[in-house]
Amino acid sequence: MVRKARIDAPGAIQHIIIRGIESKAIFQDTQDYKNFLERMSVIVNETATPCYAWAFMSNHVHLLFRTGNIPLSTIMRRLLTGYAQQFNRRHKRHGQLFQNRFKSFLCEEEPYLLELVRYIHLNPIRARMVKDLKGLNTYPKTGHSVLMGKIKNDWQDTDYVLKRFGKTLRDARKAYLTFVSKGLSKGRRADLVGGGLLRSIGGWSVLKALRATGMRVMGDERILGSSDFVEAALKQANEFYEKKTLALAKGIDLDTLIKSVAEYFKLDADLLKSSSRQRKVAQVRAIICGLAVDHLMISGAEVARLLNLSPSAVSKLASRGRGDAVLRKIAQDIFNFGSLGRKSVK
Repeated sequence: MVRKARIDAPGAIQHIIIRGIESKAIFQDTQDYKNFLERMSVIVNETATPCYAWAFMSNHVHLLFRTGNIPLSTIMRRLLTGYAQQFNRRHKRHGQLFQNRFKSFLCEEEPYLLELVRYIHLNPIRARMVKDLKGLNTYPKTGHSVLMGKIKNDWQDTDYVLKRFGKTLRDARKAYLTFVSKGLSKGRRADLVGGGLLRSIGGWSVLKALRATGMRVMGDERILGSSDFVEAALKQANEFYEKKTLALAKGIDLDTLIKSVAEYFKLDADLLKSSSRQRKVAQVRAIICGLAVDHLMISGAEVARLLNLSPSAVSKLASRGRGDAVLRKIAQDIFNFGSLGRKSVK
């Protein structure tokens, strides 16, 4: 059976599972865990990818990301390829370390975000790597200890999770810990490690009952969520790839985009690649970043290289550019009606 393409789009929450080839260990000692963690922290920071939960087991890894302007495949390629090369050098081995494809499931934020945070962080207890919740609070191989304030890092998005449990940090951590403790009795959750209609909707009995009423129910094994969410996610993903296909068909690449937008604003294209902080230059850079990321589907890192910016700056500029009415007008001109023409914005 041909595998379906991976679903990804800016803003999507993804539950990612990475497994060692033939279920073999991907961590052999403490240094391996440290290397993977350091590599992940760098990539998450550079790509401005929110990470809500993570757990490192002996032969697999769970991650909970929200993808931003840089595609998930790009992030994971950097993470896994770099780590595998480092691992092979350290342990004097050759060949593949990971299974050919990491698994990723696009997840509906409500009600799955907190359920996934809890499920992922309880992995070490279920695998008997940690005895109890008290031990998990200080265990360095999951994000739970970071949420509890026992271990610090600057890349895990703890605020987004904890604010759902209380107004003060102390109250939030207390409520979060209670929530996690209630998950101990739930055991392994098949509904949280894969998508599909049956898992998302709650099993055959629920599905049969809905179908008996004549209700249309939609599912996809790559998505964990309600029927409406599945339909919306597939539509967004299709639009995402259609934009890129249309842009490529028109022969529009990043360099062409920069020159065209520069002409639109009557600016020298080289000025956009300089260190200039002129207000108009900053505005045009934001528009270019927004168009490049959202319409050409170009990674923030590639845009950053051409405009001499940092990837995080590209991410911020793209967000700013999306709200610009001029950007929408330019997008319509260049992507729907060919060249930009010679109009200018005063």
